[in-house]
Amino acid sequence: MELTILLCFGGYTLLLFGVMWLTGRRGARGNEAFFRAGRKSPWPVVAYGMIGASLSGVTFMSVPGGVYSGQWTYMPLVLGYVLGYAAIALVLLPLYYRLNLTSIYTYLEQRFGVASEKTGALFFILSRLLGSALRMYLVVFVLYEFVFRAWGIPFWVPAVVFIAIILLYTFRGGIKTVVWTDMLQTTFLLVAAAATVVAILHQMGMGFGELMKVSAEQGYTRMFETDPTAPKFWVKQVVAGMFITITMTGLDQDMMQKNLTCKSLRDAQKNVMTSSLLFIVVNILFLSLGAALLTYASATGFALPTADGVVVPDKIFPAVAFSLSGFTAVCFVLGMVAAGYSSADGTLTALTTTFCYDFLGFSSSNSQSSPARELRIRRMVHVAFALLYLLVIMAFRPFHNQSLIDTLFDVAGFTYGPLLGLYAFGLFTRRKVRDRWVPLIAVVSPVVCYVLKLYSPQWFGYRFGFEILLLNGLITFGLLYAASLKNGRKE
Repeated sequence: MELTILLCFGGYTLLLFGVMWLTGRRGARGNEAFFRAGRKSPWPVVAYGMIGASLSGVTFMSVPGGVYSGQWTYMPLVLGYVLGYAAIALVLLPLYYRLNLTSIYTYLEQRFGVASEKTGALFFILSRLLGSALRMYLVVFVLYEFVFRAWGIPFWVPAVVFIAIILLYTFRGGIKTVVWTDMLQTTFLLVAAAATVVAILHQMGMGFGELMKVSAEQGYTRMFETDPTAPKFWVKQVVAGMFITITMTGLDQDMMQKNLTCKSLRDAQKNVMTSSLLFIVVNILFLSLGAALLTYASATGFALPTADGVVVPDKIFPAVAFSLSGFTAVCFVLGMVAAGYSSADGTLTALTTTFCYDFLGFSSSNSQSSPARELRIRRMVHVAFALLYLLVIMAFRPFHNQSLIDTLFDVAGFTYGPLLGLYAFGLFTRRKVRDRWVPLIAVVSPVVCYVLKLYSPQWFGYRFGFEILLLNGLITFGLLYAASLKNGRKE
């Protein structure tokens, strides 16, 4: 089994390098290809690939596994995503295209000043580096536990291999390669989920309609939480989904850099709205997979994976996939690999772009660097971020526990609140901000929100969910207003 999985992994990696070779043969090259893909990416390709870019290895396991405790109450969050994508298409993309941005944080320099630009860029780098490295760590960890450990291979070997592969196939083409490889990643993600559902249906001798009927009878497909005090109250989920998308897609260099490779604003808008509709279909597939996994376990008596006597939802998918057959095990591994690659390749490219443009001043009016020198610097930065990415993964290994993972993901998520407040203040007011105060405001707001999330159940009897992101943005907005000047005044 392990040898089969390794061969499939090798074949998949060769496919990626084949795509890299094909994308490098024509069109824009050098930094123009790496940062902007020559602004010639076909929007249907970007739209389809965005699905894979939005689904990390954590999502690949947690959405199906989450059906165990949350049924389909994740769907209102997905419906909120559609509203968020509409806001991106109608508000943010016109701004980015009008200013001809490569790094979206350049807008903050134009609107507020250099300190604001570097604050936004630094918050993105810290959040993406931590969050994406942890997601990649979990992908490597799952594959290590289910595959490589049996061979006595140490954990650092697959970690180094994964990062080396991602570095190699993004080194030359950057975002131009990522746009096309994401299409491949998305396909493998969807095939892995669909193939597992089909295998379960075949094993149980039932059709999809019958599966949904049985799942509904067992309560697995309940979609709307109607208790307003519940963390997953459906109205709260829709609102949270909208702002999660605005911040973690519209204000995220990784996600927006792909959109900014489209030929025109209209193409980019078509891409974003198509992605939002596809995302609904894809999440229904993953929720259906979750219902299939639980129905299979219930019908066959399969013991769900536990830790200290408590079911671990994120382990349900891999446990069932590896127990069903060699085919479903291979599908799961390839899906996880695709999710890991898709999350990390865009992140590595975006981190390089942000650092080059917002900290090194690439292509700015004050830049004294020649194109050849910028190319050399970009390559060094790209390699440096790959090494830093690997160091974060390896540094986390000795401290691995689920509560720490959840805490670090929370910390990474809190950094998007200040970005929401900054962009909202820039777009919807005409006031000038005291630029030197912005870094302090950007730190105070998430710290206040983190304390509130920890102690609000004791203080107010209320438990914050995803809506803490909106509160974070509102606090940032309020502090910016307090530190601002009317348009035209000087400090």
